[in-house]
Amino acid sequence: MTTVTTPDTGTPTGQDTQHAAPPGGPEGEGADGGRHARRFGLPVATALVMGNIIGGGIFLLPASVAPYGTISLVAFAVLTVGAIALALVFGRLAERHPRTGGPYVYAREAFGDFAGFLSAWSYWITAWVSNAALAVAAVGYLDVLLPLHGSVAATIAAALAVQWLPALANLAGTRYVGAVQLVATVLKFVPLLLVAVGGLFFFDADNLGPFHGSDSGALGAISASAAILLFSYLGVESAAVSAGEVRDPRRNVGRATVLGTLGAAALYLLGTVAVFGTVAHDRLVESSAPFSDAVDAMFGGTWGGTAIACMALVSMVGALNGWTLLSAQTPYAAARDGLFPRAFARRKRGVPTVGVLVTVILASLLTVYNYTVGSEGVFETLVLVTTFTATVPYLLSTAAQIYFLLSGRRDRVRGGRLVRDGVLAALASGFSMWLVAGSGYAAVYQGVLFLFAGVLVYAWMSARGDRAADAV
Repeated sequence: MTTVTTPDTGTPTGQDTQHAAPPGGPEGEGADGGRHARRFGLPVATALVMGNIIGGGIFLLPASVAPYGTISLVAFAVLTVGAIALALVFGRLAERHPRTGGPYVYAREAFGDFAGFLSAWSYWITAWVSNAALAVAAVGYLDVLLPLHGSVAATIAAALAVQWLPALANLAGTRYVGAVQLVATVLKFVPLLLVAVGGLFFFDADNLGPFHGSDSGALGAISASAAILLFSYLGVESAAVSAGEVRDPRRNVGRATVLGTLGAAALYLLGTVAVFGTVAHDRLVESSAPFSDAVDAMFGGTWGGTAIACMALVSMVGALNGWTLLSAQTPYAAARDGLFPRAFARRKRGVPTVGVLVTVILASLLTVYNYTVGSEGVFETLVLVTTFTATVPYLLSTAAQIYFLLSGRRDRVRGGRLVRDGVLAALASGFSMWLVAGSGYAAVYQGVLFLFAGVLVYAWMSARGDRAADAV
């Protein structure tokens, strides 16, 4: 095994030469950069995390958990603690490995190529299926603004437009990705904060309904509501995945991850409490647009539906912009190491263009399939699969942190932080396992099939790598 130097850090990694990065310059720099490539600062990296965590889910969450009563706020608190622990773990890992790829990089450094590939493969599935889900949800809000009137052709065209516009912004270069993400985040959070904070002034405790509204015990109600809320925290790894495009990643990735997660959690909690207190419980349980109902209750009239539809569209387009970038970054990192097809390592203007194109094409095909088949059950199962597939890189990342802590490698662990980092890793592992349990049996079954398909791809890539090495 020959020691090579990573282009990001200039430090030896002990990787095989057959997995060395292809030429093209350092991570986020070099010949593929130019004036269209620009590294993200702390504000944009934080916006990327917040924008990816908060997509369209916040507009539906209050109604989704209302049947369980206000005990669902307890589940929110528990999940927030787990998400912050996971965010802190990603921040610590990024200090040691500030490279594009995030969970893929950590798993490969700790456990080798196969674990790294599984992390990259699972995360890639999560990204492009989530993009299709966001597009379908966005069209539901777009129907409030434009008279699609249930036309399948018009609906498909709108869903594809919602996906391809962020993809084109990504292909234009990282400077445009950051600009779109920052603007979308600001436009999204200003009105949401107005509803979340303003709703507290119209808060009426009589609207809250029962503390425990389900037939199961308290623990069962918390777990059931948590299963719904679990979707809301996918994306905490966003800054770590794009570490190669973040300025001073050893410092800014961890800060952006924690700040973005805290900001998203605060907005989730404030928004849910505000809606709980402004919309009568019986009405909220049946609501398909809880924030619209909250605005109507606060100010009267029926203009809330249009306003919330605009906010939801901005939210989801911003999330699609960020997720499109992330969906290309992990395959890019794996391709540079010879674990994904070499085409995914091509970059232009700082963006892995092949990864962006393949991702948006797959998401578009899934979207068309969803509308032409007309079966919501299939698509909903695939959305649940993303919760399971996301936990694979989460678990591998926390396992990598535990490995670094217990292996006694002084270059990976700071002794004074051993206990604290160990507790955080344990909490993050528990949170990830809860994500698996919350995704449900059907989703785990489907997700395992996706993983097994990835094993075949890994076998093919490994065989190609061995043949290339023998030919040298």
